[in-house]
Amino acid sequence: MKTVCVKDLMIPLDEYATVPKDATLYDAIIALEKALQDFDQKRYPHRAILVYEGEKENIVGKVGQLDVLKALEPKYEKMMEKGGSLARFGFGRQFKKSLLEQYKLWDKPLSDVCKKSAEIRVKEFMYAPGEGEYVEASITLDEAINQLVIGRHQSLLVTEAKKITGILRLTDVFMAVFNEIRASKA
Repeated sequence: MKTVCVKDLMIPLDEYATVPKDATLYDAIIALEKALQDFDQKRYPHRAILVYEGEKENIVGKVGQLDVLKALEPKYEKMMEKGGSLARFGFGRQFKKSLLEQYKLWDKPLSDVCKKSAEIRVKEFMYAPGEGEYVEASITLDEAINQLVIGRHQSLLVTEAKKITGILRLTDVFMAVFNEIRASKA
């Protein structure tokens, strides 16, 4: 893995779905749809949207699939203070189901819930990347894999000269490793 660099696997920023911080959830979904249409169909499709402030290289957040679902049902914030996960506390399915009823989660038709997407601003629910979620384009894949695994990240923002130039996704790293494993038996 020492011969493969992050820049060899990253997706350039201009090929990824991006929206300004003040965009709506609806705008973000449309940007993702456009990016998916324009993206190389041989690669795994995008599952997230990058959020910028000012210039596109100034990425300040990410919006993933779970972020979208939680944004559509704001009662999750009341229920899960500080973004914790109930699963890690060992709560069973019955308890989680009782929370659905107690907090009246998803109690409206999906079409009604989704209509709110034009009112919800991305800055209200985006995830701000931490210090360990940036990686230099020139480092080797083994270093990036270590960073993904240790941090349990789905992606890393790729930088060159302190500017964000792309994104390294766990799925692309996995496929590179997968292909190497498959080739090792040949």
